[in-house]
Amino acid sequence: MTRPNEKTTPAFDPQSSKHVPEAAEIPSEVLWGPHTERTRHLFPLGGERGEMRMPLEVVYAIALVKKAAARVWARRGAFSPAKAEAIAAAADEILAGRHDGQFPLPVWQTGSGTHTHINVNEVISQRANELLAARGADERVHPYDDVNRGQSSNDVFPTAVHIAARTLAEQRLFPALEEFLAVLWEKACAYRSTVKLGRTHLMDAVPLTFGQEISGWAALVEADLRRIREAAEELEELALGGTAVGTGLNAPDGFAEEVVEELARLTGFPLRRAGNPFAALSGQNALARFHGALRVLAADLFKIAGDVRLLASGPRGGLGEIRLPANEAGSSIMPGKVNPTQAEMLQMVAVQVMGYDAAVGFAAALGQLELTTFRPLVAYNVLTSLKLLADAVRAFTAFALRGLEADERAMRGHLSRSLMLVTALSPRIGYERAAEVARLAHREGITLREAAARLGVLSPEEFDQLVRPEDMVGTFLVREAGLCGDEGTPG
Repeated sequence: MTRPNEKTTPAFDPQSSKHVPEAAEIPSEVLWGPHTERTRHLFPLGGERGEMRMPLEVVYAIALVKKAAARVWARRGAFSPAKAEAIAAAADEILAGRHDGQFPLPVWQTGSGTHTHINVNEVISQRANELLAARGADERVHPYDDVNRGQSSNDVFPTAVHIAARTLAEQRLFPALEEFLAVLWEKACAYRSTVKLGRTHLMDAVPLTFGQEISGWAALVEADLRRIREAAEELEELALGGTAVGTGLNAPDGFAEEVVEELARLTGFPLRRAGNPFAALSGQNALARFHGALRVLAADLFKIAGDVRLLASGPRGGLGEIRLPANEAGSSIMPGKVNPTQAEMLQMVAVQVMGYDAAVGFAAALGQLELTTFRPLVAYNVLTSLKLLADAVRAFTAFALRGLEADERAMRGHLSRSLMLVTALSPRIGYERAAEVARLAHREGITLREAAARLGVLSPEEFDQLVRPEDMVGTFLVREAGLCGDEGTPG
């Protein structure tokens, strides 16, 4: 079944493209119009199968722009209250997820995002007309003359991507990272006095506490979160008002400022117009910077997950210094095997985000003259990275970090056998003599205490006074006030 082509959108000249259906051949059950129908056939790159479809977050943000613009046009007297209300109601239905299936176009389309923008215009127009007809109104909503009035894909699409990314960061990534940090600091304080062997270059080093080790992880992510928040503020600058090339053609004075003000009320973010609309249309540096901050977070998460994998290795043939929850079977052939699956998942997500960042950086460099034409790619990568990181961090926190426990017996065993405790002897007997003690102990398979006595550099009693691992870890998290409370909880 097809529905007739309505007058809302002119048909494309069929002589210029015979291999796609006539504009009139639109399935009767859909809300989109001729442009979307043709685009579906011209870009068959998986959108209808849900593979690489334009993220719905972009669609929702475009709908929000349309709602805000309709309200402004009504206040200016250009739209009747009924028309503005119908457009806003159609947009609200999109925002509520009622029409998700009406946006079938893939990421791989025109580089300005125009096809998805018109898809939203057509759906809002058709649905608004249905609402008007149900009320017995004679008015009709046109996708270009009304829904898109005073706007262009070139300013609406980047505006929508900024709003979508800012919203996802606030609603999903930031809460996930805050929960992750809270659990990290809880663990750091719980193990603030648990002394263990430090390692540099994957080789034995001097002691530290497990709490200190974890605090390093937490501080990395705290800095990452701070950088992401700062970069997210730049996303609050919107391209709206630049229309086609930045000059604001067809948008009356003050229109864009009023729409941005309305968007700020709708989103709760302190949104503002970009200082230079020509830069806002021709570049993507704010998104590139933002995703760069996500890349740094991904790098730190990869490091933390890698540390967890190393510390949990074993349980008998590796370090075995921590225990992770046994969430599921680790092998289809080796009974009883448990693997650090959450850490591996987190590392894979981090690698994917780093790959996305390479594409974002390259795409951001490819703006030409008045317009950058790689916006859908950047939008997809930024939004996908946000969702991946948020979901991965939440899963890792819930199913690995919360149940992580120190194997203090293993930690003590590694520490007691470490040759690097000899470092505490250097101030007393010098670097060279201390090295002799370590070499002898290693070569003969004896303790440092025995080696020092055999070489005659220290008596066993003197050795015991100098080599006290608990006195070699400094004061951070152990005695410093303010970081952890008296009960070993974050202060």
